[in-house]
Amino acid sequence: MIDTPPKDTDSTDGLLGLLRRAPPSNVEAEQALLGALLTNNKAYERVSDFLIAEHFADPVNGRIFEAIARRIDRGMLADPITMRAEFEHSGLLDEVGGTAYLARLLTAMVGIVNAGDYGRAIHDAWVRRQLIDIGETVVNNAFGARSELDGTDQIAVAEETLFKLATDKGQDGGFVSFERALTGALEMAEHAFQRTGDVSGLTSGLRDFDKKTGGLHPSDLLILAGRPAMGKTALATKIAFSAARAIQREAEDRNQPPAGTVAVFSLEMSSEQLATRILSEQAEVSGERIRRGDIGQREFDRFVRVSRELSSLPLHIDDTPAISLSAMRTRCRRLKRTKGLSLVVVDYLQLMRPALGTKPDSRVLEISMITQGLKAIAKEFEVPVIALSQLSRQVESREDKRPMLSDLRESGSIEQDADAVMFVYRDEYYLQQRMPKDSAYESMDKYQIAMDEWQRKMALVHNKAELILEKQRHGPTGTIPLYFEGEFTRFGDLDTVHDV
Repeated sequence: MIDTPPKDTDSTDGLLGLLRRAPPSNVEAEQALLGALLTNNKAYERVSDFLIAEHFADPVNGRIFEAIARRIDRGMLADPITMRAEFEHSGLLDEVGGTAYLARLLTAMVGIVNAGDYGRAIHDAWVRRQLIDIGETVVNNAFGARSELDGTDQIAVAEETLFKLATDKGQDGGFVSFERALTGALEMAEHAFQRTGDVSGLTSGLRDFDKKTGGLHPSDLLILAGRPAMGKTALATKIAFSAARAIQREAEDRNQPPAGTVAVFSLEMSSEQLATRILSEQAEVSGERIRRGDIGQREFDRFVRVSRELSSLPLHIDDTPAISLSAMRTRCRRLKRTKGLSLVVVDYLQLMRPALGTKPDSRVLEISMITQGLKAIAKEFEVPVIALSQLSRQVESREDKRPMLSDLRESGSIEQDADAVMFVYRDEYYLQQRMPKDSAYESMDKYQIAMDEWQRKMALVHNKAELILEKQRHGPTGTIPLYFEGEFTRFGDLDTVHDV
């Protein structure tokens, strides 16, 4: 005979008790609010910016609220007399006793001054009901309701749903007085005035770019595009490193911890590869030679010394491949909460996935959703977001291979959503491919002439790059000359005039 353990009646009763609980609601507040609205339509102004019909627990009350709101929005009177005919015609009140229900609503009203409190009580009950639904979905998914999602994806989906509930609850937004807007503009101007140089935002480490743009500004989405081998990642890495170094120096000047960090989402390169590239640039040791182990003791010592100097840099790298927009937002939120967040760099957006649970009909729509999501991240966290993008092959078919906005690959809304679009271009790369071959010429003299001309052109573009600022919502466009050192994949300012 096998002894069976006694049933835990307390836990069983507790679980059944939870299951028997009625969802949170406040029908009394719903009736009191409707009575207040029917008594004085001005009470609608106290709730119109955050309350909608779907927030009511009683669907009949929700439809009554919607009918009242519809008349008020049209500039029409909504009282028991004007609403009675509409309700009688629609049969809306049949299930609650007919038009006599209107009289009941009027007696439930305590005072129109309390309309805002009634509305917030109704909304709070709705939020609690949504939380219960989200919790139920999380439990069902964990039990296998959505088998295509692993545990990590389920966490991301749950966080995304909670985030939407937190941001779409209807209590945020609304008009801002011009006086308040002017105060914000004045504070921004004062901040720029107190800074040295021409940079009012976060520095990019590129002098001429900062002069043209004022630096990297909060809530801006910047697209950095180019064909393969142009140096997109190297330029983005340069900007990320320079911004992190500026944050670190500002913290050291104040003798305080860094106020923010730079987040780099590297979907193509591993974190080790990206760190090696930064180290190669700062230590001036060729990354290719580092990978081969072809460096001397002195270079290795310099490599180690520079790595120690950079170890405290407020720079964080996430090399998750094909990261979703939901996961990216979640990780940015965590980083902002724990370390602060000043800049986000994404390399590159075509390798991203849209928010979990969405299935776009086309690749163009998918990219559009991603760029819109990146812009939303920039606005939510009030940081600049730099997203790298590939260009279509049609660039290669033109004689002048400088990119244009129409070359953005699967553009969709990339150009529309971005505050700035810039292209990195190196004429040296294309000219190098057109090096003359002796077999293509009738004589060595002609070959030598062609070679001399090619070398002359190469000398003009050697170590030079262009950052083409094709769109800038808040300032001028134009081409910014840059210096590019291929051995260390390093970008810098191009000095064409020197003091003697």
